[in-house]
Amino acid sequence: MSETGGVREVKSAARTVELLELLAARGDRPARLQELADALDVPRSSMYALLQTLIARGWVRTDVTGSLYGIGIHALLTGTSYLDSDPRVRAVRPYLDEASEALGETIHMARLDGRDVAYLATRESHEYLRTISRVGRRLPAHVGALGKALLAERPDETLPEAPYEPFTPHTHTTRESLAADLAEVRARGYSVDREEGVPGIVGFGFALRYDSPAQDAISCSVPVARLSAGHEERIVAVMREVRAKIEATAPAAGGSVHWR
Repeated sequence: MSETGGVREVKSAARTVELLELLAARGDRPARLQELADALDVPRSSMYALLQTLIARGWVRTDVTGSLYGIGIHALLTGTSYLDSDPRVRAVRPYLDEASEALGETIHMARLDGRDVAYLATRESHEYLRTISRVGRRLPAHVGALGKALLAERPDETLPEAPYEPFTPHTHTTRESLAADLAEVRARGYSVDREEGVPGIVGFGFALRYDSPAQDAISCSVPVARLSAGHEERIVAVMREVRAKIEATAPAAGGSVHWR
């Protein structure tokens, strides 16, 4: 067994978490029993028993034939509890509303989680042409404005090993290219994602420095077709002001509880 903090890992618990993470990552693509058994390298009978246990508790759902499996509603309830209990997310939400009202564009908050960023809050633009992103979505940190804003808060030596997955022709795929961009982020004070994650979308990312190094960031995403030089200047000015307000009012990490 592997060890975590000097305590041996519980194999059954680890397998349960791995299964839930696998189903969550598949999104709207349900999986068959054999696929899951193969992916986690466990016997088919053991996988079936685990699935039935999780179905009974609402963590996994199955179709009417009992042959397809997907993530269950209890995963949503637990995720919602995480958001509701996080004092940082609660503190940031009003300022996301402020930025959204001022700019009329899509505003995000995300948190660094390993090599990825996880979206914690989103305010969608009211414009017909807008970006679409959802709470709970994960993206590799090298891809967009949120991740680059947070990577720039760390030494280049900590960057993930390349090559990086390309999402568009503009995505950084080498450490050298990404490091050069991050140097510009540090000098500028914010990150810019020009169609690196989604074609036709530009993002502006701002690390929230109430932690060191920053764990959270906010961003504004706007379609290229609506991005003039004047609009870009206003986005940067508003987001800088909003970041300053958040950093001045955000509670201590984890509130009264200091989470690891």
